[in-house]
Amino acid sequence: MSDDLQLHFDDANGHLAVGEFQEAIALYRRCVALDPAFFDGWHALGMALLKTGQIKEAIGCGLQSVSLQPNDLLAWTSLSQMYVRDGNIPEAEAAKGNARILSLGGKVVK
Repeated sequence: MSDDLQLHFDDANGHLAVGEFQEAIALYRRCVALDPAFFDGWHALGMALLKTGQIKEAIGCGLQSVSLQPNDLLAWTSLSQMYVRDGNIPEAEAAKGNARILSLGGKVVK
């Protein structure tokens, strides 16, 4: 991870911690622009967007997260929460099912 990426990510986390969501979102966006394969950036961006009610965009970030790390339990759990907030229960249940598989030691993608 580059120094710039780490600095932006740390700053974004600081803003998020004190409830400065728009500032955090802007910095998380910079992170994923610098490194489109940065899983932690996509996941954090999605959760920050979810907190601000930007559900559709949050889901997009959640989908990017699970595509980057398909065997990440937290990513699938978060995506399920995003779908619930969107009212898309079938997709929420599917994401929850993947999280359950992972929680039991299985793999979504081998």
